[in-house]
Amino acid sequence: MCQVFEENMTYTSAEAMIFCENAWHIAKQIIWEREITVKYLFKYIKLGGISILGIILLLLIQAYCDLSLPSYTSDIVDVGIQQGGLEHISPEAMREPTFGYLTMALPEAEKKQVEASYERVTQFTEGTYEGPVYVVKDCTKEERAALDEVFFQAMKAALPQEVGIDSDSILRQQAMYMVKSEYEALGMDMEKFQMSYLWNKGSKMILFSIFMSLAAAGVGFLAARTGAKIGKTLRGKVFNNILSFSNKEMDQFTTASLITRSTNDIQQVQMVSVLLLRMVTYAPILGIGGIIRVSTTRTGMTWIIAVAVIAILTLVGILMKIAMPKFKIMQTLVDDLNLVSREILTGIPVVRAFSREKHEEERFDKSNTNLMRTQLFTNRVMTFMMPTMMMIMNAITVLIVWMGAKGIQAGNLQVGDMMAFITYTMQIVMSFLMLTMLSIMLPRAGVAAERIEEVLNTKISVEDPMVKKDVEWSRKGLVEFQDVSFTYPGAKEPVLEHISFTAKPGETTAIIGSTGCGKTTLLNLIPRFYDVTEGKLLVDGVDIRTLSQNALRDQIGLVPQKAFLFSGTIESNLKFAGSAVTEEKMVEAATIAQATDFIAEKDGKYESEIAQGGTNVSGGQKQRLAIARAIAKNPLIYLFDDSFSALDYKTDAALRKALEEKTEHATVIIVAQRISTVLKADNILVLEEGKIVGQGTHNELMQTCEAYQEIAKSQLSEEELKGGVA
Repeated sequence: MCQVFEENMTYTSAEAMIFCENAWHIAKQIIWEREITVKYLFKYIKLGGISILGIILLLLIQAYCDLSLPSYTSDIVDVGIQQGGLEHISPEAMREPTFGYLTMALPEAEKKQVEASYERVTQFTEGTYEGPVYVVKDCTKEERAALDEVFFQAMKAALPQEVGIDSDSILRQQAMYMVKSEYEALGMDMEKFQMSYLWNKGSKMILFSIFMSLAAAGVGFLAARTGAKIGKTLRGKVFNNILSFSNKEMDQFTTASLITRSTNDIQQVQMVSVLLLRMVTYAPILGIGGIIRVSTTRTGMTWIIAVAVIAILTLVGILMKIAMPKFKIMQTLVDDLNLVSREILTGIPVVRAFSREKHEEERFDKSNTNLMRTQLFTNRVMTFMMPTMMMIMNAITVLIVWMGAKGIQAGNLQVGDMMAFITYTMQIVMSFLMLTMLSIMLPRAGVAAERIEEVLNTKISVEDPMVKKDVEWSRKGLVEFQDVSFTYPGAKEPVLEHISFTAKPGETTAIIGSTGCGKTTLLNLIPRFYDVTEGKLLVDGVDIRTLSQNALRDQIGLVPQKAFLFSGTIESNLKFAGSAVTEEKMVEAATIAQATDFIAEKDGKYESEIAQGGTNVSGGQKQRLAIARAIAKNPLIYLFDDSFSALDYKTDAALRKALEEKTEHATVIIVAQRISTVLKADNILVLEEGKIVGQGTHNELMQTCEAYQEIAKSQLSEEELKGGVA
């Protein structure tokens, strides 16, 4: 591009190089700051596949049509209107005396060229002239241009010397008048001739406009389709990656942040991808094509384009320097607003119970205001850019008209050429404008792309082994902790230390202890929500780290501490384990969990709707449905994390009795706060500050474990303490 400017502009080579260096410096800064962003975005755009080739082809067609229209406009004004439709100085036909007069003064070589290009006819059908006429033969575009130059020189020599015209443009106009006079002498209908030319050029412009519109529509369709595919693919990849996260990765990213990355961030990337597809190919083609077309006009005003480009790049560079820091923090503020909104909406009952509505409104307003201020700042910067861009473009137009008027007055320029130059200049400026507008949108999309890549590139701490032992694993349900210790990522002290015990099939193992002693953490190690940091955790004698996560978890039925139900129906929740859960198993599980009574009271029975999170059922009902969901899976290992806390004594007793019969051959591990829940357990572990301080049955612990005795005394009556467990 710099070479084209340097060769065709009227200013010096040094000035051209200064322009090129300035433009390259600004462009390099923009590209350098977005190198990673563009790399990510183009990686995403590759997902479009064959559609990309279609878009590029249509953009080439659109650009060709767009660049062709100004030359047709110039032809209509200069040739169709000013010259009456006359394109060539060499006449299509002329009388024999005129032919002889013009060729008489020509040099011998040019005379032979003219004589070879015309043939003599005795009857001219396109006019009323009667007599011999010389008609031009069919020839190529280059041959006709050479013939035009020969006749121009001949007509120029034929003009009277006292006319004193120095401008070739005016001389060519005079030559055209001579051709027009000759056609009139031949009796040709010049009005019809002119209209024929205008219709010819006008119809071509209409066709080019139609093709350009169809190409633009095709590009828009394919770009939108590709963008939608990119969004769908990215959402699928991000969501699948999140599903494979262990609790460690879930703790690394907040839920609100993951939701934002899966929705808003991908939407930003999708939108910019569409713009990249529509502009990143079209703008350079249009800009370079415009520069090439402008260089052929020979108007002497190409330096104006350099002024426009420098002004635009300078403006964009300044605005980017101001707005860039704000773009980088905008997505973080969106995360913060989503976090606050989610917390408030989830905890509305608590907020109302403590009359903290005003406080939460202020908290939300603070996050909302911070985001609003950042968006207002960036929007104001962007809104400042567009009027300034338009002012630059209008100023450039005025400058072209002013300089063009001088050229027209001096006879060095025609009106049509000036109009074409204005159009080409606007195309060049618009191409730069499209690229700079795109560069304005890249920062936010860049932040979004980096955040998406952060999720996709996060190393998963709990992975399936390369060599799995699923085949040789004899499934019985025996769980063994061998000197297990666990420390949360980033923590200095371990949560669990030197835990060793065995949970056998057909037995119930209970874990009890004060709040925060590590009971839930211990339970979460069994399904590999976290991996142990020291020691071994075995299932049926196999280290669970050598088993695939699916094979391991297929044998586990978990009821979490906070019972969670999915939106849908009671049936869809109880059959959450998959197609293996039949109607009979579902009803059996609901019966064991003591849930059939309240299910029967509902109008839809098992088809009754469950709201998101189970907010339309009580805490006890939610807990029973969660227990039934685990029972319906019919696993080898049952994990109950304080899962009976919301049940009344009668329901608890009935459920536990029915559960004993169902799980007589399975391994049951219960985490509980109440001693009444674990009284009949075959083995009770007493945890204190992450260590086992007591292990045995209720009666044994009442004799040997002081920590257990303190818990029992705080929860049981004197009679219950004396009675023990029979």
